[in-house]
Amino acid sequence: VVLRSGKMGEGSDELGTALMKSFIYALTELEELPETILLYNGGAYLSCEGSDSLEDLKSLEAQGVEIMTCGTCLNYYGIADRLAVGSVTNMYAIAEKMAEADTIICP
Repeated sequence: VVLRSGKMGEGSDELGTALMKSFIYALTELEELPETILLYNGGAYLSCEGSDSLEDLKSLEAQGVEIMTCGTCLNYYGIADRLAVGSVTNMYAIAEKMAEADTIICP
């Protein structure tokens, strides 16, 4: 799963934010969990303190889902010290994970 924004879809930002929160919660309810969740650009905020999806991401991590957030993005937005789930990664590792994946879901 690739989360590149804090919002899902185009249009209303408020609706897009609510949809992304619902999507991440829905992942916790799946029988077959994703192997990895990659977060970059605006999606980096989702893995940081203050995120409405933080508890769901922590739940997924506790169930064995690898959570990886782009370090360049965390630094760009000045939120590296707020990362609260998963690990910091780089674009090489993100590209590698995407290239190895059978399926990529980008909500």
